[in-house]
Amino acid sequence: MTINADWAFGQYERVRDTLPAAEFAGRPHHINSLLDIADDFDAFLLDAFGVLNVGGNPVPGAPETVAALQAAGKHVVVLTNGAGAPTRLSVEKYQRLGYDFTRENVVSSRDAMLIGLATRAEENWGVMAAGFSELDTFPKTCRQLQDDDAVYDWADGFALLSILEWNADRQSRLLRALERRPRPILVGNPDIIAPQETAFSLEPGWYAHELARATGIKPAFYGKPFGNVYDIALAKLDPAIPRARIAMVGDTLHTDVLGGRAAGVKTVLVTDHGLFKGFDVAPYIETSGIIPDYIARTT
Repeated sequence: MTINADWAFGQYERVRDTLPAAEFAGRPHHINSLLDIADDFDAFLLDAFGVLNVGGNPVPGAPETVAALQAAGKHVVVLTNGAGAPTRLSVEKYQRLGYDFTRENVVSSRDAMLIGLATRAEENWGVMAAGFSELDTFPKTCRQLQDDDAVYDWADGFALLSILEWNADRQSRLLRALERRPRPILVGNPDIIAPQETAFSLEPGWYAHELARATGIKPAFYGKPFGNVYDIALAKLDPAIPRARIAMVGDTLHTDVLGGRAAGVKTVLVTDHGLFKGFDVAPYIETSGIIPDYIARTT
């Protein structure tokens, strides 16, 4: 299969009934960058992939734009579905890329999932994770899902965080384990794809929806576009800031724009670096009915 914006859009539309509902009005305004609307907002929630970075490289000019917003007194919070690494490591990555962020500036879908995990009755969890995911910091007993079927059978539930060490064989092992004994599935990254330097990667959301279709088990999602992670991000802002003065900035319609509108904030779709790079976004907006307030060429 060819993984591009057209394919990803179709996959998100295919699972539209599992996503939050939101209302949209009017037509988007076209701008060059966030600096064009800086005076209209007091706070910016920034997606990472396609807005701050593409793979391991910063979006050109984005560190300078973010620094200018911060210098102007704007509240800037990163809101990312990157769940594989502890948020502390994500902060360090953004700092290496040239961003002046601290732990207080970054909210990840991992944060939301850990809150959800702590409330679960199940004690033992098998996790789609990477070696650096620090599962020993989780509020339950967690073991990485690799090539030992005994771990899949041991688990009381499964959590999907990172695809970096995942493969088709491990997906098949997980499916067979769920067929033998249905158990809950938590998803710490609802994304279906993520933009890398030269291609797109399939993300945990893709694997979760495949499992749901095969088993009938309804996953619990944590992260954009779901409200659990927006609640955490908005709690970091001054409660006196009106929602109309907060902008969610991202590169996708079904996660960033849909989630932002469902949370009651304004939205900005960045087109030149992420999902829609090289594509005319207008037909996708018309087909989905997901309408950003602004379309920006770059961050």
